[in-house]
Amino acid sequence: MYNYAIRFERDEAPGLAVFCRDLPQLNSYGDDEQHAISEAVDAIETTLSIYVDERRTIPEATPAQPGEQVIYLPAVTVAKIVLWNTMIERDMRKADLRRLLGVHQVQGDRLVDFLHKSKMEQIEAALAALGKRLAVSVEAA
Repeated sequence: MYNYAIRFERDEAPGLAVFCRDLPQLNSYGDDEQHAISEAVDAIETTLSIYVDERRTIPEATPAQPGEQVIYLPAVTVAKIVLWNTMIERDMRKADLRRLLGVHQVQGDRLVDFLHKSKMEQIEAALAALGKRLAVSVEAA
């Protein structure tokens, strides 16, 4: 659903540039493939922040194509995506969410801030207030 595929490109400079078809704003770089993969999660979360800043729906991931590698996001990040997209579907702003939850500005804003590590319980409570329930599944890595 939100496991984005990335591709690497080598340039004349050492290292790898990282790109994502589903998130064209994404820009990242790594010294080698392993470093590029670890940097990709941060780059994806930064790109998701752009969608929030622009009040845009975050797109679902499309299946990986040959030569691409899938990045599995942390569960808390996926939960924030669902929360944000639900808010957009309902034409809600952050202020509307804060009022609904009865929380202060900073606390409410952090629920959809992809650069802030929120507690899963807080995101679950916000989703519940919007009539959603978080379900987690485990699969082989």
